[in-house]
Amino acid sequence: MGDPAQVFKAYDIRGTVPDQLDAVMCRSVGAAVARFTKAPRLLVARDMRPSGVELSEAFADGARAEGTAVTDLGMASTDFLYFASGHLDAPGAMFTASHNPAGYNGIKLCLAGARPIGRDTGLAEIQATTAALMARPPARGPLAPLDHLDLLGEWAAHVRSFVDPAVLRPLRVVAATAHGMGGRVVPGVVGSSSSSASWTAPSRTTRPTPSNPRTSGT
Repeated sequence: MGDPAQVFKAYDIRGTVPDQLDAVMCRSVGAAVARFTKAPRLLVARDMRPSGVELSEAFADGARAEGTAVTDLGMASTDFLYFASGHLDAPGAMFTASHNPAGYNGIKLCLAGARPIGRDTGLAEIQATTAALMARPPARGPLAPLDHLDLLGEWAAHVRSFVDPAVLRPLRVVAATAHGMGGRVVPGVVGSSSSSASWTAPSRTTRPTPSNPRTSGT
C-alpha cells in the first residue's frame, strides 16, 4: 500500500504502479474526490496504460460508495476529458502519467467546466481525506450507478469547429502519435479508420534528449 504523500504533487497525482499507486489508494482517492466535489456525478477516463483499467475501476468504486454516480468515458486523451467536463458540466478524473514510462500512472483532476484542481484549490484537502480513508476504510454500502458513454463523435466535431473546412485545400494527414492516445482521437477528427493506442511495445518517446532536442527513438 502506497503513501499519499509520495504521489500527490502540485497539480496531479503520479507514481509507479503498484508500489506507490495501487487500487487500494485509488479507491480512497475516488471517495475523497466525491466528498470534495459534492457533485452528483463524476467522469472517469484513462489512457492506454494497462494499469489504468484496474486503477480507474477502483476510483469509480470509491466514488460510488459515497453515493456519487460515475460515467466511464473509456480510453481518452486528457484534453478529451476536459472537453467532457465542460460538455457535461461534471468533475472529472483522467488516469494518465503523461510522458512517463508505462510503469507509471497518475490522476489529473478537474471540477465541472474543466476548472483545474491543484494543491491550492483542493488537492491538499483530497490528499488528507485519502490518507484518512486509507487508515480507516469506511463500511461499504450500496454503490451509486455506473454508466458508460462514448463522446468521441462530439469531441471530434468540437475540434473540427475550430476551422472552416471550406477554406482548406484537400490534405493528406499523417500523424505519428508515439503510442499515445492521439492514436485513438486523431482518426476521429480527420475521418480516418486507422488507429492505434498501446503501451505494450513503445517505439518512440516524446521526452527530448541532449543529442536530439525534439524527440528520440527507443
